[in-house]
Amino acid sequence: MTELFQRIPEEKQLRILHSAINEFAEFGYEHANTNRIARAAGISVGSLFKYFDSKEDLFTSTVKFGAAELKNALRSLAEGPGDEDVFDKVERVLRTVQQHSRQNVSLIRLYNEMTAHSAAALVLQEVDWIESFTATLYAQLIEKAKADGVVRPDCDARMFAFLLDNLFMSLQFSYTCGYYMERFKVYVSSDILQRDDFVIEQTMKFIRSAFSR
Repeated sequence: MTELFQRIPEEKQLRILHSAINEFAEFGYEHANTNRIARAAGISVGSLFKYFDSKEDLFTSTVKFGAAELKNALRSLAEGPGDEDVFDKVERVLRTVQQHSRQNVSLIRLYNEMTAHSAAALVLQEVDWIESFTATLYAQLIEKAKADGVVRPDCDARMFAFLLDNLFMSLQFSYTCGYYMERFKVYVSSDILQRDDFVIEQTMKFIRSAFSR
């Protein structure tokens, strides 16, 4: 984003970024239309390209904005009450995944779009910035749990953090993206999207069995 974009009011910045999120999430990078983005944001396309040098810059800025939103949600969860163990924190993350995914459908779909072939090349250089926070956060939680004797001592914290995040990401897509939603129903039941407590209960059993001694 340009210096000019950073000088406009925050409300206008958010309106533009959310319009871009909705467009890229619905149509993908290749078919997203900057004219539609500008129209939805209530600005001219000429103004849009004063704020971003290209469609590519708009996309990567949008992805980083969305990743920052997810980071903020996870940070507050991880820092939660000091008397919680790792399983309490994981359960709170799972419940937030359910709620946050439904409230931010376009944001999660954008995250999914990041991995598409046409868009992946644009964000490869951002992978470390996007993923390193959660990778470190989960690994630290697991290391502390190992030290406290809560989880098995032979688990590699970084590897278990990777597997745990994959589980969270899969659930996010299962509540927001068409293919993953149907896949969820095929594997479990046609009404699984309405059985939130069941999903939490079974997922926690799976996690506890993997992490416990």
